[in-house]
Amino acid sequence: MSTTLHTAENDAAPEGEATTHFGFKTVAEDEKAKLVHDVFEHVASRYDLMNDLMSGGLHRAWKQSMIDWLNPPRGERAFAHIDVAGGTGDIAFRILDRAGPNTHVTVCDINRHMLGVGQDRAEAQEHSGRVEFVCGDAERLPFPDRSFDAYTIAFGIRNVTHIEKALADAYRVLKPGGHFLCLEFSQVAVPGLDAIYDAYSFRAIPQMGKWVTGDGEPYQYLVESIRRFPPQEKFKSMIEAAGFARVQYRNLTGGVAAIHSGWRL
Repeated sequence: MSTTLHTAENDAAPEGEATTHFGFKTVAEDEKAKLVHDVFEHVASRYDLMNDLMSGGLHRAWKQSMIDWLNPPRGERAFAHIDVAGGTGDIAFRILDRAGPNTHVTVCDINRHMLGVGQDRAEAQEHSGRVEFVCGDAERLPFPDRSFDAYTIAFGIRNVTHIEKALADAYRVLKPGGHFLCLEFSQVAVPGLDAIYDAYSFRAIPQMGKWVTGDGEPYQYLVESIRRFPPQEKFKSMIEAAGFARVQYRNLTGGVAAIHSGWRL
């Protein structure tokens, strides 16, 4: 892994270039996608294991809460679903386990290594006939307008370079009446829990990543990226600005994570 992660928030921006953040580091906009790709290429094979370790297994309950809110049809109705940035297939398989036989899930991820993990798991779980894996960018999804009945993205939108573009493309690919759901780490809303969470995040998680994968730097980035993500109300406003209606959110575990929901009318 050649990427070096910084923790100083005042890193100098490259002169004369549009910039964005990569964790606490300032980078050129056209650099971020590759840096994020390198992070997930490095952790792909242990990604779901690390989610268990980092969250104490809570990510499973959080994902189940999102699937409950989605409430995919269990009958014979055809249902086309897209899960973005879900390369390992974790969300897709949960939906297929819950939904009726005519539900089809398209997993779209920018990282082929993550998609490879998902494809192997789909074959092992005998889901391969109802799920497909497509390499694509959340900001420019390779699908026609109004293709899907529902869209999910879990712990992925904070890694895109332009969140507003990803939201606009989510709106574009949904059919009228389509449901958008985003599960993401968020801003802790319980006094006192924020200090405990910060200490755990910055001290324990990178070290845990080093033990499991041999490299703590990708997890340092992931922790930093959480702190740079907009808080619940601001993200709600961004979803509304993309055109979604009836936007609301639910905090999970005191705001450590949150699910945002919106509808294309």
